[in-house]
Amino acid sequence: MSGLAESQSRQPGAVRGRPRSEAVERSIVEAVIKLLEDGVPLAELSIERIARTAGVGKATIYRRWNGKEELFVDVVRTAEPPDAELPGTSMRDDLVSLLEQLRQRGLMTRSSALLHSVFAQMKSSPKVWDAYHAIVIAPRRSKQVAILRRGQANGELRTDIDVELLNDLFIGPMLFRTIMQPNAALPQGLSEQIVDTVLEGLRPVSS
Repeated sequence: MSGLAESQSRQPGAVRGRPRSEAVERSIVEAVIKLLEDGVPLAELSIERIARTAGVGKATIYRRWNGKEELFVDVVRTAEPPDAELPGTSMRDDLVSLLEQLRQRGLMTRSSALLHSVFAQMKSSPKVWDAYHAIVIAPRRSKQVAILRRGQANGELRTDIDVELLNDLFIGPMLFRTIMQPNAALPQGLSEQIVDTVLEGLRPVSS
């Protein structure tokens, strides 16, 4: 969980206060995981109960997270694969890296009963889902769109198509397989296959 402190430092709503202790944060996150593994539903995970399980005061939690929603998002992020390290060699390679992260997350969700339960509960909790969208999904989408804009600027991609729509064309197939078809194959090389197939019709026409 070494990336926990780093991920929280990027959260727009994180509260700044005294120096952060990674050990304390880890104990709080592990307390949430223990409660979830014990079958406690998200709706019953109060800050007071989490603090008692972690052996800390409620103020310790509130100094690090604005509330249960942000804490829960951090718990999910610790269980997910880390954000992709983009090679930066080309638009195509960066897109493959992003899709590979989605593929790995899909495999982990399938193999982890806890993650599967967590995502199901997140989707039924609007506040948690909104926090996950703001902290995780929106920044990832911005990164994806920025890659496509660079691709248009350097001639790797046609400039006559909306990059927001292009992003959906690249990300959509992987999301469909990982979310809408839980038994769909997620083989090695799928990320490259999706990117190369979509790019086939989106590269600028040589004069």
